[in-house]
Amino acid sequence: MKLLVQKFGGTSVATQQRRELVADKVIDAIKRGYKPVVVVSAIGRKGDPYATDTLLSLLSNDKNYLEKREYDIIMACGEIISCVVMAEVLTKRGLKARVLLGGQAGIITNDEFGNAEILKVDTSKILTIIEEGYIPVVAGFQGMTQSGEITTLGRGGSDITGTVLGAALKAEAVEIYTDVDGIMTADPRIVDDAHLIEKISYNEVFQFADQGAKVIHPRAVEYAMKGNIPVYIKNTMSNSKGTLITSSRENVGKIITGITHMASRTQITISFEQNDYDTAIDDIFEILAKNKISIDLINVFPEYRVFTIDSKQVETVKNILDTLKLKYSIVQNCSKIAVIGNGMRGIPGVMAKILKALRDKNIKVLQTADSHTTIWCLVKEEDTNIAIQALHDAFQL
Repeated sequence: MKLLVQKFGGTSVATQQRRELVADKVIDAIKRGYKPVVVVSAIGRKGDPYATDTLLSLLSNDKNYLEKREYDIIMACGEIISCVVMAEVLTKRGLKARVLLGGQAGIITNDEFGNAEILKVDTSKILTIIEEGYIPVVAGFQGMTQSGEITTLGRGGSDITGTVLGAALKAEAVEIYTDVDGIMTADPRIVDDAHLIEKISYNEVFQFADQGAKVIHPRAVEYAMKGNIPVYIKNTMSNSKGTLITSSRENVGKIITGITHMASRTQITISFEQNDYDTAIDDIFEILAKNKISIDLINVFPEYRVFTIDSKQVETVKNILDTLKLKYSIVQNCSKIAVIGNGMRGIPGVMAKILKALRDKNIKVLQTADSHTTIWCLVKEEDTNIAIQALHDAFQL
């Protein structure tokens, strides 16, 4: 039995016209010889009647009244509504559809409400429904504890539902439908000549997702990689073949696969010269971790420590450093640009080429870091667009 998981995002099911396009994709999968399993997100985005954020707006902003358990119940409603609406569309098109909540689909989680971890997936019910001639229409973004409590998987959790079901069912592939043609070499709103990446590795797309490109949830990539399930990123509104995410990438002669970025970064530097010697400097990363501060672009030198944080956490970090009586310098309004590509592994001169491209545009690089397949550069936020275009041109993407 050839199984195919098709996940449709909120924009894909937002209107009746688009839901008909979803039905077209499902019917096309059947014509290709697949037994489809459909996963849907809540309808639309904030402001649309049944979007998750719209449902949450019915509550006050004071989270002292409800426990996280109750929040998960209302957050799960959007996907449930979407499932039933989509099932009706499929039925009107002559198909048999059966709606399943995340827990009914066999997704069993821990009780970390709001950001639950999946413990196991029992596919028996889905397989029985398929054998009976139905198309399972599964509510994304949610699961159920072993005691029967509804949980949600965190923002973007419908992608996780799609890939975890794909892996558990040993599906031929997972198709994730959205409102873009696939993964691009750069943000097309910034780079006019950005183009579609036809094939990309799990590692590369994980870097894209982790570094700010909203193409697929990073945890969804992890599940796909563990199950070695091919994933396609496609557009519900077009017939583009999309981007294939798989374990390896064809050698297309490119050192760099693409460029993405994260805005709203703040750089903090703590020097021993300003503070003499203080053990708090050596312990600063542990102290920040205990206060749930996420840090990145860490550089450790004998004379100083430098790192970046999300700008939303600036005041919290400043309060911690002030309490420790540490002196520090701070640079706000930065962007972290990520240059990503398996092809750079073991190739000399990539960093030099990046720095030259930025220098030629008079862009100051505040900090760098690198791995085998990614190089990061911190620049001022005002230089972001010029920097990305310069790098896109330099590597002839």
